[in-house]
Amino acid sequence: MIRVEELVKRYRSAKQNAVDGITFDVGAGEFFALLGPNGAGKTTTISILTTTLAPTSGRAFIDGHDIVADASTVRRSVGIIFQKASLDLNLTGEENVRLHAVLYGLYAYAPSYRLMSDAYRRQLQELAALVGLEREIRAPVRTLSGGMRRKLEIVRSLMHRPKVLFLDEPTAGLDPPSRRTLWEHLTTVRREAATTIFLTTHYLEEAEQADRILVIDHGRVVAQGSPASLKADLAREWLVIDADDRAGLRAELAALAIRFSGDGPFQVVAAGAAVHPVLRSIATPLTSVHIHAPSLEDAYLDIVSRTADE
Repeated sequence: MIRVEELVKRYRSAKQNAVDGITFDVGAGEFFALLGPNGAGKTTTISILTTTLAPTSGRAFIDGHDIVADASTVRRSVGIIFQKASLDLNLTGEENVRLHAVLYGLYAYAPSYRLMSDAYRRQLQELAALVGLEREIRAPVRTLSGGMRRKLEIVRSLMHRPKVLFLDEPTAGLDPPSRRTLWEHLTTVRREAATTIFLTTHYLEEAEQADRILVIDHGRVVAQGSPASLKADLAREWLVIDADDRAGLRAELAALAIRFSGDGPFQVVAAGAAVHPVLRSIATPLTSVHIHAPSLEDAYLDIVSRTADE
């Protein structure tokens, strides 16, 4: 669904490329996450793929269409939810959606919702129900909460039935319950419409469910793979133990040549089958024992820190 080949973007007077020769692809119906620190090139990449920014060199295709040579077709194939809301606060939710639908040439314009075609009203009602916005869809946008505005943007972005939905920090500024609800609706959208999801986010737990993750830093690809593979390759499990006699436990760990860190609780590098032999070898009475499984955040921080050291 998305193919990117040696994509480069260099801004005028910049000392280095914002996007520096990245190559990747995204399959149809896939949930793909693009991660990286601030200034890594994430928003620039999305801007290029959605045709709002021209690349300096390289090529990219959406559903087989060149983003430069066939930009108008690409725009009809994608939906976008920007980091910052792009709704007209002086209109109702429905009026925002109607304007979008008319600009895309989906329906003939009518000055009121009642005069719009049955097909438009039916589609709007279906999408509003999909994200739980049936009652609020015709309310003034300025009266809606941040979570409701995000839902409205989903409705608007799906009116033209895009094959790819780009989400640039879609939950920025939302409280945790609103973030969870929004993702429940996005999951439903993906399942029912087979929409390809392309996400950038600083909330790494949102990328845990992605099929694949690409990590970029300073405009370059530094890691890619499934969340499970990134965690397995770049972060290890460790054992966390403690004792009332920390000095004795520290001395025993050192005598047993068991690698550890910390002053108590102690972090011991031991994963999987190695955990039980380590625990059996320790004579000091332990007051706490647990295994820390690496999270995507652990893996991400590991990746970024390695990149910074290079």
